[in-house]
Amino acid sequence: MTPAAAPQLTPAQVEALALAAHAGQTDKAGRPYAEHLRAVARGVRGRGGDADQIAAAWLHDAVEDDALSEDRLRRAGLSRRTKDIVLALTKRPGEPPESYAARILATPGALLVKESDLAHNADPARLAALDAPTRARLTEKYAHMRALLGLRDGPDNP
Repeated sequence: MTPAAAPQLTPAQVEALALAAHAGQTDKAGRPYAEHLRAVARGVRGRGGDADQIAAAWLHDAVEDDALSEDRLRRAGLSRRTKDIVLALTKRPGEPPESYAARILATPGALLVKESDLAHNADPARLAALDAPTRARLTEKYAHMRALLGLRDGPDNP
């Protein structure tokens, strides 16, 4: 007998799961990580993303940051598409940026979530809180990823 699928999480439950998974975590500038998750989800919504993409936006860093295990993600009451997007956006240790970008481009719905993530990461106000060497390094990193993904230059998070 096949185990019953987990009941689908509501949008509020997905948000709560993401916030709980990242509780106490801060970004590079020391801000609560929840602010980044909220901004990425808002950016996906503003770019016309659907419910699967918005759910993935909330969880886009959860596996990579070890805030949520891959097994827990697979068992969660999320659509297959949401899980696929989250896993596509999960960088693997030592993975070249080109491989990471190729996986994102090959996964339906992932590019929009990554675009929103990059837009928030490259927000000048957010970068201004960092020291100059970190700001320069991250600015170059984000620009390189945008180029690999075929995204136009410049952050623009709705």
